[in-house]
Amino acid sequence: MKQNLSGQRNAQRLLTVSAMCAAMITLATAYLFHIPTGMNGGYIHLGDTFVYLAGSLLPAPYACAAAAIGGGLADLLSGSPLWIPATMLIKPLNALCFTSRGSRLLCRRNLLAVAAAGLVTIVGYYIAEAILVGNWIAPLAGIIGGLLQPVGSGIAYLAVAGALDRLGLRKKLGLL
Repeated sequence: MKQNLSGQRNAQRLLTVSAMCAAMITLATAYLFHIPTGMNGGYIHLGDTFVYLAGSLLPAPYACAAAAIGGGLADLLSGSPLWIPATMLIKPLNALCFTSRGSRLLCRRNLLAVAAAGLVTIVGYYIAEAILVGNWIAPLAGIIGGLLQPVGSGIAYLAVAGALDRLGLRKKLGLL
C-alpha cells in the first residue's frame, strides 16, 4: 500500500511538472519575446528553450506531451493554427533529443541534443512548409532565417539549464 501511494505521488509530480512545462512553452512561444519574421507566418521565440528543459527534466512520454501541447496551444493563440499539426509532431521530436536520466540538466548528451533539436526543427518545418505550399524549392529561402530560432533557444537553454543545475532543481522537484 505504501509503495502504491509513493507511485501515485510520483505520477502526480510528473503530471504537474509536465503541465507547468506545457504552460511555459505556450507562454514563451506565443507571448514572451515573440518576434514575427515576416516569412511564412513564422516567428522567433524562446519557447523551444522550455521544450529542451522539459526533455531534460521529464521522462520522454511526459516531455513529449508537454512539448506537443505547449507548442500546439502557442500556434493556436498566436494566430498560426495552420502550423499546429506540424508543431505537434516536431516539438516532441525536439524533446526526444534530450535525456532526463542524469542528475544534471547539462550533461554531454544534452549539449549535443541542442544541435540535434535545431536540426530537427529546421528540417521538420522545411518539410511541413513544402507540403503546405506544394513546392520543395520555395521553403529553402526561409532556412537561413529559420536558423535564428534554434540557435537562440539553444543558447538560452544552455544558460537556463546551467543556472537550474546550480540551484539543484531536479532534486528540489523530486525528479532524481
